[in-house]
Formats: sequence, structure tokens, C-alpha cells
Amino acid sequence: MPKLLKRTVLILLGIVIIGFAGMYFMKQNTKKHSPEETITHTAKDATITVYYNKPYKKDREIFGHLVPYGEVWRTGANEATTFTTDKDLMIDGTTLKAGTYTLWTIPNPKSWKVIFNSKEYGWGVHMDGTVQRDATFDALTVEVPVQPSLTIKEQFSIYFENANDFTLMYLAWDRTVIAVPIKA
Repeated sequence: MPKLLKRTVLILLGIVIIGFAGMYFMKQNTKKHSPEETITHTAKDATITVYYNKPYKKDREIFGHLVPYGEVWRTGANEATTFTTDKDLMIDGTTLKAGTYTLWTIPNPKSWKVIFNSKEYGWGVHMDGTVQRDATFDALTVEVPVQPSLTIKEQFSIYFENANDFTLMYLAWDRTVIAVPIKA
């Protein structure tokens, strides 16, 4: 009996090790196609940090197809995008408390809903492709208009620009750009 038990434990241990190695390899392989990016922006005395993964267009039709209209998108690839601020911010007239949020969007042809969710998620989607966002943790939702771009943005990007007494956070991919006004 002890010999059988040892074999069973060794087999189970081997399966667990192979499983972890496989998940690590898969995660590293996806980073090649959608590299991670961390950007930090200072707006007045507030520091904003965004961590996200940047998928490529690769001759695909993006919004309305790869990223369906009217459905929650994890706003990037791989892990859920995070938005961290060390100070309270005003976003579209509503206060967003200092902290870390996951950033979700609902793209539509003329406007997008941008959602700051107070729960952190290990990955952006479940194995079946559905998003992991739990709407009960939504801290703030704003709707912003779409700004068509004259040029094609090959890789999804998030960037900031200071404008007078507020900051704009841009989300851009393909021929679509949105700007979220933020006031520190």
C-alpha cells in the first residue's frame, strides 16, 4: 500500500507541475502578441498609473467585430487593465476616490462607456471568453464620444495629455479614439 500511495502522490505532483509549467508558458506566449505596458502620468499633484496589454490590429476589423459593440470589453488583452491614482480625481464631474481600479469599456459606434471597477481580477476573461467584471463593484461609469482617427493605430494604446486645468486619458486603436477628461 505505501508503494502505491507514493506512486499516486508522485503522479499527482507531476501533473500539477506540468499544469503550472503549461500555464506559465501560455501566459508568456500571449505577451509576445500583446505586450504589457505601464504608463505613469502626473496631473497637478496626482499620479496616475495604468497597466495594460497592447494587442495588435493585424489586418483585422476591430470595433464592431473583434471587439463587439454594446458588450463589455476588458480594454486591452490578457490581464484586466488597471488604473491607479494616489489622489481623488474628478471624472466627468464625479469623484473617483484614490485607489486601484480595473478599467472596462463598452464600445459603441458613436460613444463608449468607460467603467472604473473597484475589484481586481487576475485575468480579463474566463476560459469561455466572457469578461470577469462584476458590475456590483463598478465605482464610476462615464460615457464619452468617439473621435474618428484619420490614421490607423496598429496597436491598442492608452496615453495622457494635459489640457489647461484637466488631463485627457486617450484610448486609441484602429481608427477609433476616445478621450476621458480627468481633473486632479
